[in-house]
Amino acid sequence: MNKITATATTILVLWVLVSMAAMFMPIEPNKIDLARVFAPPSLEEVMGHDELGRSVLARVVSGTKISFGIGFTVVGLAGFLGTAIGLYSGWKGGVVDLILVRVIDIFLAFPGILLAVALAGILGPGIGNVVIALAAVGWVGFARLARVQTLSLKQRDHVIISGALGTPPLIILLRHIVPLLMQPLIVEITFGIAGVIVAEAGLSFLGLGIQPPTASWGSMIKEGTRYMLVAPHLVIMPGLALMSVVIALNLLGDYIRDNLYGGDRIVS
Repeated sequence: MNKITATATTILVLWVLVSMAAMFMPIEPNKIDLARVFAPPSLEEVMGHDELGRSVLARVVSGTKISFGIGFTVVGLAGFLGTAIGLYSGWKGGVVDLILVRVIDIFLAFPGILLAVALAGILGPGIGNVVIALAAVGWVGFARLARVQTLSLKQRDHVIISGALGTPPLIILLRHIVPLLMQPLIVEITFGIAGVIVAEAGLSFLGLGIQPPTASWGSMIKEGTRYMLVAPHLVIMPGLALMSVVIALNLLGDYIRDNLYGGDRIVS
C-alpha cells in the first residue's frame, strides 16, 4: 500500500471512529450561544461557531452519524436488492433477463441524482425517505454488475458440473457464484458509499434531505452559503469533511480494484 492510499485509509478509519463515537460523546450540536455568533475558528473552538453561536465542530461530528449511517444503510439495501436481481436475471436468461435488462436500462437512462431528487420530492424530507429514495436509485449499478458477472461465471466448468450433478440452482448460486462475485462487489460498495454520501449532502443542500436543526453536512453547507462573506468557515469546514471522506473512499476503492485482487479485471 502506497503512502497516498495509506493516508486515505487512515483518514477514513478516523472518520468512521468519529461517527461511532459521536453516539456516545457529550456534544451539543444544537446548543445556542448568542455571544459567539459567527465566531471564527480559534484554539478554543477549532471550527468556529455558526449564525446561532452553535459549535461547528460539534455539528460536523454529529453530521458524521447521518452521512455514514445513510451511506451504509443505502448501500446495504441497494446492494442486496440489486445483487439478487442481477443474479436472478443472469442465471435465468431468456425472457426474464430481457425484461429485467430493459428495466435496468430505463433507470440508467436518467441521471441517478435527478431520480433521487424526484423521489425525495414525492416522499418528502426526512432520513427514512432519503434512504428509500437513494436505495431505489442505487440498486441499478449492483444489478448490472451482478448480472454481467453471473453470465460469465455460470459458464465455468465447476458450475456446469454442479448443475449436471443435480445441485439445486439456489445452492449453485450461493456456493459457486456469490463467492466469486464478492471481489467486484466490494469495489462497487466502496464507490457506492462515496456516491451516497455525496447524494445525501446534495439532497440536504436542496432542502429535500435532512432538515434543520439536525446536523447534516449538506444542510450545514446550505445554511453557510448565506454568510459566505462574513463567515466562510461555515461552508469550508463541512465542505472539507465531505471532501476528505469522499476522496478517501475513492482512493481506497481504486486500490482495492487495482491491487488487492492481483489486478484481475472486473467484467462490466
